Amino acid sequence: MRLIRVVICGIALTCLLVGEAAKSGRAPHANPPNRDGSKAAPTGEEAEKYIENAEKELFDLGVKASRASWVQENFITEDTEKIAADANEVLNTASTKYAKEAHRFDGLTLAPELGRKRLLLELATGFPAPDDPKAQKELAGILASLDGDYGKGKWCPEGEKGKCLDVTAVEKLMAESRDPDELKRAWVGWHAIGAPMRQRYARMVELGNAGARELGYADVGVLWRSNYDMPPEDFAKEEDRLWEQLKPLYLSLHAYVRGQLRKKYGKELLPADGPIPAHLLGNIWAQEWNNVYSLTDSPMPPRSYDLTKILQERKTDARGMVKYGENFFVSLGFAPLPQTFWDRSLFTKPEDRDVVCHASAWDVDSKEDLRIKMCIQIREEDFRTIHHELGHNFYQRAYMDQPPLFQGSANDGFHEAVGDTIALSVTPEYLKKIGLIETVPAASGDIDYLLQQALEKVAFLPFGLLVDKWRWEVFSGQVKPENYNKAWWELRRKYQGIAPPVARSEGDFDPGAKYHVPANVPYARYFLARILQFQFQRALCKEAGITGPLDRCSIYGNKTAGERLHQMLSMGQSRPWQEALEALTGQKQMDATALADYFAPLKAWLDEQNKAKGYPVGW
Repeated sequence: MRLIRVVICGIALTCLLVGEAAKSGRAPHANPPNRDGSKAAPTGEEAEKYIENAEKELFDLGVKASRASWVQENFITEDTEKIAADANEVLNTASTKYAKEAHRFDGLTLAPELGRKRLLLELATGFPAPDDPKAQKELAGILASLDGDYGKGKWCPEGEKGKCLDVTAVEKLMAESRDPDELKRAWVGWHAIGAPMRQRYARMVELGNAGARELGYADVGVLWRSNYDMPPEDFAKEEDRLWEQLKPLYLSLHAYVRGQLRKKYGKELLPADGPIPAHLLGNIWAQEWNNVYSLTDSPMPPRSYDLTKILQERKTDARGMVKYGENFFVSLGFAPLPQTFWDRSLFTKPEDRDVVCHASAWDVDSKEDLRIKMCIQIREEDFRTIHHELGHNFYQRAYMDQPPLFQGSANDGFHEAVGDTIALSVTPEYLKKIGLIETVPAASGDIDYLLQQALEKVAFLPFGLLVDKWRWEVFSGQVKPENYNKAWWELRRKYQGIAPPVARSEGDFDPGAKYHVPANVPYARYFLARILQFQFQRALCKEAGITGPLDRCSIYGNKTAGERLHQMLSMGQSRPWQEALEALTGQKQMDATALADYFAPLKAWLDEQNKAKGYPVGW
């Protein structure tokens, strides 16, 4: 899912979060002269006026760029790409300029709020262009064209004249088909969209790194990792620490799923102890595996339910799906969405044009112009996704009254985690309360429910980790353009235990087939969100006074939990994320034990199954 921010968002319109400047890992930065060319030491009054002006200008430019990007993603043409590129170029040029100039106030002792604004301003540019108008224009054009290429991407099967499938159609095919040959063709066909991006992507890296160095950072990866209120090297270590806590759970799930798929597709396609072919996991990117749930020997309870079937039988339309999500937040005490949300959002794919279908939440003017853009399908997956996307919108509204530089989430993982936390409350208990099912399945079916959740949440963890690990290596030069694809698949094998269904070469650019890479959206947020959502869930359930298994907890209708949630959301990024985390959970460190505890019964069951069925662990 993509979150679109409007304030200080950098060229991809996706905000990064601030880190303490003293811990940011940037190289010593020369103190630039004042705008009049003098070398006189700046004053606190001058700093306050400068930051206030920068904040206002960047806010105004951000609104214009956000509107241009909305049009470009909903009406993909050469003209709209150019309009969006021009608006983003202006925004990115201004944010880079202010980021550089703000360093002249580094030595001043400023009031806490003003000091934090200075830090945010210095890190405001997510993908900085070099200080050269020609390079700035080139970078803006590259980024707009990459985003447009993804949105226009299609697979046109051979021998089926006139039948071309966009990403939504390919997703549906790979979710439902059980024909390995058809799945392979679809996988190869979709991944072909990346190859034409390769050269432009390499040039984009060169330009972004040049801009990062001008800001005092070794490369864009260091800049991105400096936005987490800790030194960049410590952030990388923190991700590794969290992954090591959860790796045993993933290995157990991987072994079980591989064994179950081997039973379906045969030992020729699936060696007993090797990586899983990427096309057999029910997802274009093999990032989540919930679509192969039906192929498992899950202990399905006798009175289970099919939410997709229920929604379709009730003739629920796209707007009705979104209404369910809005009503959840209203039940917590949040105000309903404004009428403009319903008037301006995109809920279904238009028949007459290409659009970027990837689900996204938009805050166009940091007032009341909230929107989502999503090609909704009437299915359980989209039902949950809508709850997630609205989590972004209600977060955006909660910090609306903060100064523009503070209008963002505590760190980017928080924005994703809030929506995911709400989606965790889409439990059978919740579905019964809103009348979608008549009977809550018995506790004997909890293993089945946890397996379904793990196929989405746990299966995603290593993918959420490796996307930015690949980019960090690309940005640092550790991975050269001639090895982009090789490095991508080495990481996928190492962390996911996944392999491509056919041989790949450097003529391919498979990272480009994943939206967030051509759209230049940092991905660590999604890994952090998988950790934080369970930490948030545990705290909110406790606040609501709900006892019992965490997977049975839904905070729907609990205004006490809603008030506690709103308290954290309204802080925006006015304080370091550790303080926002403490406000909600009482903890200052991200803690993977909540996720491990949530899935502990499943882990024990998976280990029993793997042992009984002789499924080896690892690859």
